[in-house]
Formats: sequence, structure tokens, C-alpha cells
Amino acid sequence: MATTSELKCVLRDTLESRGVLGQLKARIRAEVFSALDDQREPRPPLSHENLIINELIREYLDFNKYKYTSSVLTAESGQPEAPLDRQFLANELKVIEDASSKSVPLLYGLVSHFLNSSDNRGKVFLRGSSLPTGPTASDTGPGPDA
Repeated sequence: MATTSELKCVLRDTLESRGVLGQLKARIRAEVFSALDDQREPRPPLSHENLIINELIREYLDFNKYKYTSSVLTAESGQPEAPLDRQFLANELKVIEDASSKSVPLLYGLVSHFLNSSDNRGKVFLRGSSLPTGPTASDTGPGPDA
């Protein structure tokens, strides 16, 4: 006769091998977050940049089957429930895709572009965002040619 401890181990191993244990843990985390989320404190409005960034991340999460992480991102960020149109994202990012790039999230293509780019001695000059924050490096310091 198996002990309770042995049965727990077998059950845990079975749930892990089926991929269910991770899903259950993620679901519990999402429910705990939902229960603890203070709805009385309003979130700041979702900026255009954050909308695009969140959508790139959501597309990546969904592609990799991180559905509970994706649902927490959507709930916590205030991102619309329905995903944005991929062509809209590509247009906003000024990206042109070929047939093979459409089979993976845009984030993969963007990362690949920067990893394989050799312009400007392999470096890209990033400017401050359009978010209303404090001064950015481009406001206070020299540019890339300084």
C-alpha cells in the first residue's frame, strides 16, 4: 500500500509531465493578483507607446503559449481584451514583413533585426520616449556623434 507522501509525489510528477501543474500555478497567481488588485486606485491612461509595447509582448506570450501570463498582462495593464491587428502594429512600427516573418511574433523580427544589423558600428541610438516623464538623455546630453 502506497503512503500519502508517495501518492503526492506521483500526482505531482504526473501533473508536471502533462504540463498541468505549471498552468495551475499560473492560474492561481492570476486569481490571487485579481483578488489583491486595488480597483479603487485608477491606473494611468494607457499611452500609445505602452499599447504597442504591451501588444508586442502579448503576441510573444500567446505564441509561446504563456496564456496565463498574457491574461495577467492584459488585466494589469488595461490593454484591450481583443488583440490589436498585426498589420496595424507593423504599420505603426514602420515594419515591412515577408512571408516567413509573419509566422512568428513581430518581437522576434525586431530582435533579429537588431542582432544582425551592422549599421552605425553595430549600435543604435535610442532617443527618449514620448511619454510625459522627466528629462531624457537626448534632452540633457550629447547625441551619438559627440
